[in-house]
Amino acid sequence: MAGAGTWKRGMPRVGQKAERSRRVEPGDIRLFTEISGDRNPLHYDEAAARASRFGEIVVQGGVTSAILNAVVAEDLPGPGTVFLHVDWRFVAPVRPGDTITGAVEVLEVREDKPITKLATSVRRQDGVVVLEGTAVCYTMDIGPA
Repeated sequence: MAGAGTWKRGMPRVGQKAERSRRVEPGDIRLFTEISGDRNPLHYDEAAARASRFGEIVVQGGVTSAILNAVVAEDLPGPGTVFLHVDWRFVAPVRPGDTITGAVEVLEVREDKPITKLATSVRRQDGVVVLEGTAVCYTMDIGPA
């Protein structure tokens, strides 16, 4: 069984859920570009973005998915958690000014190791799901919290 110190908030239970929201700002595109080097014109060039199927500027997928990093590391399973594997589909765009909500639901919890499988999603303020899929996470004991 996973060590008691691993689960700072108790071992997750199947069906347990967590979510958090944030507004995506134009500055997020700039910061992500600094980190990643992603200078795709769809994120910067109004004319190119208008001519695309999106019709306007969209944020990078890494900005969209990053909210799931926060949910997993801060809320469920919580501190000490990292992704081992993700299977995500980006199904709709996120634009600057959108408020996105990342959500996770525990699908499986291993008894022998601190590993959880999560259903993951991100939706916009209008209820449209923009990312969906699953993630497998490992939670390590990081000492007293």
